[in-house]
Amino acid sequence: MFVLGLMGSPRRQGNTDLLLSTFLDGAQEKGAEVLKVDVAFKHIAPCQGCRFCEQQGLCRQQDDAMGEMNYLLRRADVVVLATPIFFYGPPAQTKALIDRSQALWARRHIMNLTDPKALFRKGFLLAVGATKGKELFTGTSLIAKYFFDAVGARYEGFLGFRQMEEPGAIARHPTALADAKKKGAELAGAFSARKRALFLCRENAGRSQMAEAFLQYHAGDKFDAQSAGDQPASEVNPLAIEAMAEQGIDLAFRRPRGMDQIEDKSRPFDLVVQMGCEQSCPLTPSGRVENWELEDPAGRPLEFVRLIRDEIEKRVKALIAAGV
Repeated sequence: MFVLGLMGSPRRQGNTDLLLSTFLDGAQEKGAEVLKVDVAFKHIAPCQGCRFCEQQGLCRQQDDAMGEMNYLLRRADVVVLATPIFFYGPPAQTKALIDRSQALWARRHIMNLTDPKALFRKGFLLAVGATKGKELFTGTSLIAKYFFDAVGARYEGFLGFRQMEEPGAIARHPTALADAKKKGAELAGAFSARKRALFLCRENAGRSQMAEAFLQYHAGDKFDAQSAGDQPASEVNPLAIEAMAEQGIDLAFRRPRGMDQIEDKSRPFDLVVQMGCEQSCPLTPSGRVENWELEDPAGRPLEFVRLIRDEIEKRVKALIAAGV
């Protein structure tokens, strides 16, 4: 379980930062791996409105931090956006990130591709403002709603706190930090009862990526599916991405991961499935281990990748039916 915190304030260690950190503390206490990203300090160029992403599914601009952000957004089970209110909206740096999520929106709504985690991912907004206007959070809440739709997260609502102008004001609020911590624990806790399944292959570029995605797609609300490899490749096999897209499943922005990047390794997995790395993959604490004899599709034509894809989906559905 991975919770991504987007810290949208250009002021580090301010009210927004403290509120988000407290939310993440609550999530971490429920077993989540958490990451806070200081959005204002990332180089994210503004959207140019060129509509390239609506035709190609990718942004024309490839030289900034948005590639990393797309990877993190796709990896997250929970995305929390924390922002101060500037003129009844988020700061410019945060708005740049939101606008650049148009590429994710295009893949979802124009290309009709489904990010598997979009079926259960949750989004939440934390906001602080200096004034006490009745509509102080209205604009930002609406922006957040459509941002979360673009990145594939169900908007679960927001916590907003008025008259937070002075440094440290949020800590003096009678309930703000407790409310944030409780909400972080609540959203992360909704995922904590899922069974855990880990798919392993040598490069984590084809077979294990497809297996992870299929389990997330068909039963991600019941299973925490992960994948990794002992010799991770530099990228996911493009033909695996293409083959999955034929099924309407989007693997774009995913990356091969090493064994050291498995989330929450302290908790045993209910199931570990090995595909071609039985001798080299380190043993991982688990209730059950299966070896799937499936040929590596690396370097093979699309027709072969399709066969492997279909066999993997069949086996994943059998796991779901058996309840692992």
